[in-house]
Amino acid sequence: MKQRVAALLRDKFNCDVILEKPKDRSFGHFSTPIAFSLSKELRKSPMIIAEEIANSFGDESVFSAVESVKGYINFRLSESFLDEYASWALTHGEQFGSDDKKGTILLEFVSANPTGPLHIGHARGAVYGDTLLRLGRHLGYDMTAEYYVNDAGNQIDLLGVSLQLEGRSALLGEEVEWPEKYYRGEYLSDLASEAVELFGEESLRDESRQKELALWAKDKILALIVADLKAINVHFDTFVGEASLYGEWDRVMAKMGDGVYQNEGKTFIHSSDFGDDHDRVVVRDDGRPTYLAGDIIYHNQKFERGYEDYINIWGADHHGYIARVKAAVSFLGYNPEKLEVQLSQMVSLLKDGEPFKMSKRAGTVIQMNDVVEEIGSDALRFMFASKKCDTALEFDIEELKRTDSSNPIYYVQYAHARIQTLVSKSEKSLDEIMSAHLHGLSADADGLLFEALLLPEIIEDAFESRQAQKLPDYLKALAAKLHKFYYDTRIIGNEDETKLLKLLLVVALSIRTGLSLLGIEAKNSM
Repeated sequence: MKQRVAALLRDKFNCDVILEKPKDRSFGHFSTPIAFSLSKELRKSPMIIAEEIANSFGDESVFSAVESVKGYINFRLSESFLDEYASWALTHGEQFGSDDKKGTILLEFVSANPTGPLHIGHARGAVYGDTLLRLGRHLGYDMTAEYYVNDAGNQIDLLGVSLQLEGRSALLGEEVEWPEKYYRGEYLSDLASEAVELFGEESLRDESRQKELALWAKDKILALIVADLKAINVHFDTFVGEASLYGEWDRVMAKMGDGVYQNEGKTFIHSSDFGDDHDRVVVRDDGRPTYLAGDIIYHNQKFERGYEDYINIWGADHHGYIARVKAAVSFLGYNPEKLEVQLSQMVSLLKDGEPFKMSKRAGTVIQMNDVVEEIGSDALRFMFASKKCDTALEFDIEELKRTDSSNPIYYVQYAHARIQTLVSKSEKSLDEIMSAHLHGLSADADGLLFEALLLPEIIEDAFESRQAQKLPDYLKALAAKLHKFYYDTRIIGNEDETKLLKLLLVVALSIRTGLSLLGIEAKNSM
């Protein structure tokens, strides 16, 4: 809708025109300040320019009125345009809000170390990434969802040590000497029990089998992670393991050229050239690669696959890592501007105003599946998508169990269910409703229709700005308008019942489509 108006104005003025929504709907559906930008060029008052432009519009089928107000030009969309667009949306269903954008994008997100179950911090990145994926695909982008599996290095070695010690302590009753760092949680006891059944009790005492146990446990944990992600409707197209990449190390190092150098037996990258506070070690003096080395090979492999753009979603604690990886991308001969990094902040959970207690399965973190068990996937996804991803998020899970307007996902779902109930109660057939013309609507009905038809602009804005929270914000506002309209207007038995129901079906379509893009299925009854 907004795109069509913008395209019409672009053709008229031979330039892109800024379109805004007037705060006072009585001024119309859209407004533009173009007269102010033309004032200097034309050496005229913006009010005179606006008046001249408004008068230049003839019998446009798109507009019922074009008026100038204090230098702004206000556009009121015609009933026939809104009716035509609403009918198209209803008949095209899943295509509503879609586009044919071009471009290939590799989106890497979650990528949690396969050393333990997902915690709520991972969940936030998972929801954000999957929402971006759904938005981008709906707009036509060819996007691949990828999980980078850190299955090499110290964290895997530590997993093997932790598994053996946990098994010897919890299962065999031995006194063990715990290292300063180790993984903990009931999941390790479960894995140790399974390891004993598969490999025998002695496998827990044999240090030479730590690597074998670690790799076996890594695969088991990764399967658990995939299952947890599936439970919140998050799926990946590809998985890339770090360990599989090191055969490319010599070739990639040669490709880096002068981007790396030797000092005191270590290999450094010139990351300070790209804003890092100092150069970073890539290979230690004992020949072992650092975590950064794996990322360098991985990003080389990413860019060699030839996508047009690359998006990484990392935890906020990786902020300082961005300059290092972008430096590597540049030294490898690629454009670092093609790599976009979005950061996901941590989450604080409350229960009845008190910090949410961790389960014994989790160890020192709040497991994602514990939260899903408490509030369900829909509430988790909606809440985690509802705030800008790089800002802190705190919420009380008890609020998401309420069945009233204080619970945002309930409020939105109930709006959709309310519409379905009204349609089922009506004696009007679906054909009658669909063929009704949306002419002569009240100001409130017109405002509700316009809001519902704005969804395509919200989808595009949410994706292109990478601000997924704009979609749940929109759905909450649309649901509020629907509920108010329901209480203020008698629908069943109204002389305009058919067109009011058609209007409500457009609202339901926008809610259903928006929820789907959040990975949530709309409810028809509650």
